[in-house]
Amino acid sequence: MESKKYLLLTAGGSGSRMGTPVPKQFLEIGRKPILLRTMEKFVAAVPGIRVVTVLPREHVQSWKEYCFRHEVLIPQSVVEGGISRFHSVRNGLAKVPDGAVVAIHDGVRPLISGDLIKRMFDLAENVPALIPVVPSVDTLRALEKRPVPGGGDSLVPVDGIKPDRSLLYRVQTPQIFHSALIKKAYGQPYDMSFTDDASVAERYGIPLSFTEGESLNIKITTPDDLALARAVIGD
Repeated sequence: MESKKYLLLTAGGSGSRMGTPVPKQFLEIGRKPILLRTMEKFVAAVPGIRVVTVLPREHVQSWKEYCFRHEVLIPQSVVEGGISRFHSVRNGLAKVPDGAVVAIHDGVRPLISGDLIKRMFDLAENVPALIPVVPSVDTLRALEKRPVPGGGDSLVPVDGIKPDRSLLYRVQTPQIFHSALIKKAYGQPYDMSFTDDASVAERYGIPLSFTEGESLNIKITTPDDLALARAVIGD
């Protein structure tokens, strides 16, 4: 019997790099908030999926009011975020029961395809942790910022580090887990080295499996990202 499927959308950030008066997850593309577009992709791909939405405390009520006004009929549990992404995910996982498969996805990745969502959920039934990755196509250099006389910084090479592009991949979301395991992993103390859910799972000892992601499955973080997403969607 297939496990129940959950989507945990992380949308707890302030979006400071976007430089807009509202967080990026509420910016509209084609008259819909990015967060809603992302959510709809999963609901269309996986009928019956349960949705947990993690938001900044100050935006929980306004999101509920938006959904009411615009007749957003997707059932969802809305949860307040924490002081970091780690704490926000942990808050959201409290709404996910054991025995389920849960996809943890950035609320600002609306360009993911339904095919990738369905393929990942199919694969995730048989592995405890599934992570989408895409190969690095650019030449990579290890550089660090160093102060220069008179103020400012300069980028200088780091000796002894020559990244091999053929071995390097960019990590995306959704990252899909068996819920009981990832909930236990998020019971660990917070560590600044936790950059995503996979790093939390790996620290706890959960074996990771990987699958090919999509180049367009970008996280909308900057104005350039927003422009690309609007061009793709046709805003």
